[in-house]
Amino acid sequence: MYKTRLAKVTDIDRILELLIQVDMVHHNGRPDIFKGPATKYNAQELESIISDEKTPVFVCEDEDGTIMGHAFCIHRQILDDTILTDIKTLYIDDICVDEAYRKMGVGRKLYQQVIEYAKQKGYYNVTLNVWSCNPGAVKFYETLGFVPQKIGMEKVL
Repeated sequence: MYKTRLAKVTDIDRILELLIQVDMVHHNGRPDIFKGPATKYNAQELESIISDEKTPVFVCEDEDGTIMGHAFCIHRQILDDTILTDIKTLYIDDICVDEAYRKMGVGRKLYQQVIEYAKQKGYYNVTLNVWSCNPGAVKFYETLGFVPQKIGMEKVL
């Protein structure tokens, strides 16, 4: 059975491998924007992220302890804004399931962990961004009940 937990510093090497997979999905969809193969964080940055309570990172592992996926989250709250309310949002910065473990419930397990965490910590909502060049992810998030909050648009020149 799979289990989820907060990431530890000892997970960094595996998380870096998964981050390359994330980048390659984006690179394959938008090579004009994403360089490929790369990671958006280095080991030192990951150590700082993992140790910060405002940026929880969850991993899902199998019974052998193999990390099959991760979910990076970020605490966001705007206070005393002139038009926005003071709600606390947990932003999912990244969910990745290793290619070898996709369609096995790992992403759902990570999502459930994020939702449980957000409820325990009193967040109002959970948000994320998804690239339109990743239709599998769009469909996955829709099956979890996510709906568009805002849409980013571009005109390539």
